[in-house]
Amino acid sequence: MAGVRPLIAGNWKMFGKRADLGEIAATLESVGKAADAVDVLFCPPATLVAAAAANCGGKPIAVGAQDCHANTEGAHTGDISAAMLADLGARYVIVGHSERRRDHLETDEAVAAKARAALAAGLTPIVCVGETLAEREAGRAGEVVASQLAGSVPNEAGGDLVIAYEPVWAIGTGLTPTIAEIGEIHGEIRKRLVARFGDAGAKMRILYGGSVKPANAGEIFRVEDVCGALVGGASLKAADFAAIIRAHPAAGV
Repeated sequence: MAGVRPLIAGNWKMFGKRADLGEIAATLESVGKAADAVDVLFCPPATLVAAAAANCGGKPIAVGAQDCHANTEGAHTGDISAAMLADLGARYVIVGHSERRRDHLETDEAVAAKARAALAAGLTPIVCVGETLAEREAGRAGEVVASQLAGSVPNEAGGDLVIAYEPVWAIGTGLTPTIAEIGEIHGEIRKRLVARFGDAGAKMRILYGGSVKPANAGEIFRVEDVCGALVGGASLKAADFAAIIRAHPAAGV
């Protein structure tokens, strides 16, 4: 989208140990000057956030986390607050990923609370929305995404919030919607963001996620209102992730 700086984020999910942090440096080396035109983000497991942030100091790569608690502190064994993540050097946090919604029964209200906590801690939340295959086949994709947007994005949101559209049925399956289907949903998301937030909604970045890989990234990035990508498995290897970054038209490669 013209005038909006692209963001390409890698979600490592529950993969990666300290020895794998070299993939971040290798990605930066491979993308070269493309990192000057595209924001690059790594979201490793919480165990690696501090080390990744330390390694990325002074480099054009940001580090984020994959989830946060809605509270600043308290008796929540095993949870990590947004303030704690910011203290480790994180700048972004993913909230509402479909795997969290499915595995931990997170509601739209819970996702909004986490996004609100992230904003209060100075982090940029990446709020995930997306339909299941059954919902798409029933013709309800737009309805489901609109409902998730309304319930998961807090009223405090402004320019410091990112939306990631990830059709659940495309995550890790190798399947992707058609270019027309991606454009339709991204256009609907943009329309609703503008209606709710005005100029701020027009500038919010909307990422596409769901089996993004070097072979299809360039075509996806050329879709109107696709402002980058949230990449899963392909972000674990520098060669693949760098190829996706270089595929963005803004990279000039």
